[in-house]
Amino acid sequence: MTLRLTEITGREVQSDRGDPLDAFIAFYKAFNGRDLDGLAANWEQGDAPSMDNPMGGIRRGWRSISEGYLKLFGGPAVVQVTFHDFTSLGGDHWHLFVGREKGTCITPDVKMDVRFRTTRWFTRRGGAWRQLHHHGSIEEPGMLAAYQRTILGTVLGEVA
Repeated sequence: MTLRLTEITGREVQSDRGDPLDAFIAFYKAFNGRDLDGLAANWEQGDAPSMDNPMGGIRRGWRSISEGYLKLFGGPAVVQVTFHDFTSLGGDHWHLFVGREKGTCITPDVKMDVRFRTTRWFTRRGGAWRQLHHHGSIEEPGMLAAYQRTILGTVLGEVA
């Protein structure tokens, strides 16, 4: 019997084969657990990785990416997401997950549902799968503005 996952939360049992799905699950376990060390183990190190999302714009290199996570984890918001409605495609040295995230963003003053379009690209180097790129976007303008105000205190591009 083959198990086909339809959602990824980070709480799934990993195969321990060191395959791309294990690395993908490990990312969500670290993100939802606000575990920067787990994220560092998941991401490619150095200048190669990149991230593009509504909170940090384009970040290049693990140092810049980790600064974005530190800002999120150090702020009042707790963001929890589940990856769903996805496809998965890969080769010997690359793997792409394309789908959606749904979840919540909770602060002492606000609780909001969030929905993102999400792409995560993993590559295998030295026998280990590491995340090389992430792109996330919010389709709904009102949700994007509310999320940016909640996380950043302002809407990117908004004149004060």
